[in-house]
Amino acid sequence: MTSRSRTTTDDLYTRTAEDATRAVIASYSTSFGLAVRLLGARNRHHIRNIYALVRIADEIVDGLAAEAGLAEPEQQEMLGGFVAATHAALSSGISDNLVIHAFARTARAADIGAELIDPFFASMRADLDRADTASGLGTEEGQTSPVRGFDAKEHAEYVFGSAEVVGLMCLKVFLIDLDRTPAEVARLEYGARQLGAAFQNVNFLRDLADDDQRLGRSYLTPGHRLTEAEKAEWVNTIRQQLAAAQDAITGLPKDARTAVRCACALFTALTDRIATTPVSELYRQRVRVPNAVKARLTAHALMTAAREGRK
Repeated sequence: MTSRSRTTTDDLYTRTAEDATRAVIASYSTSFGLAVRLLGARNRHHIRNIYALVRIADEIVDGLAAEAGLAEPEQQEMLGGFVAATHAALSSGISDNLVIHAFARTARAADIGAELIDPFFASMRADLDRADTASGLGTEEGQTSPVRGFDAKEHAEYVFGSAEVVGLMCLKVFLIDLDRTPAEVARLEYGARQLGAAFQNVNFLRDLADDDQRLGRSYLTPGHRLTEAEKAEWVNTIRQQLAAAQDAITGLPKDARTAVRCACALFTALTDRIATTPVSELYRQRVRVPNAVKARLTAHALMTAAREGRK
């Protein structure tokens, strides 16, 4: 086989892998997918590749394996196989799993290593802990199974692994081939971590019903149902995290700024809706941002970028 044919095969396979990651984001996230479309061409596919790997791992622990009838040891084995395949692809640059192949190409291009990947998979493993052996306080009214609770330390560790490191992965993509001082990188890393944490905490509030009733998890309390006062505290924390993230946006390269600003605006709108929704309602259904509001916020992000001009 000639070098030319090997290159052609590799390019075709990688393009197919990136088509797969595009399909994942289109199926699972309208808001994040909307923001990603605002990224520059040089990093748009890389962010999709990161999202797809994260989403598939999350699906494994959030019911895909369980609904297929796999027992807990088999679920752990399935996740373990996914983790092992990811590490192997990082080493070799290829994988027979399309999503892992695409992620590996991005990780190698952006220097994303084990220091970010391993904490993510550690958080995914935490989701497979059995509720009846974890720190939950048992079954409350309206719950069908014991709840696995997270205390403050467990919450911080989980959010770092499941969300903050993902923000750092995205930042590495944004900074490919760009020079920044150590102080500038530190500011951007803080903003990326705060944005990831804010997104995750918003998702915890939005998904209270599903986490509590289907998955038996309480990410925001040690096991009891969230109170109105606790919800208000979390909303305040999220707003502080979003503000910190927004402060760092101007340090991002131009081709990433609009997308990140749009994502911040979408999650701020979602936070505002959650803030005015009673906890009892959050335990019944998911809060959403209407498409018309998403369109308005996206237009505002684009106009802000136009006013800033090219830098």
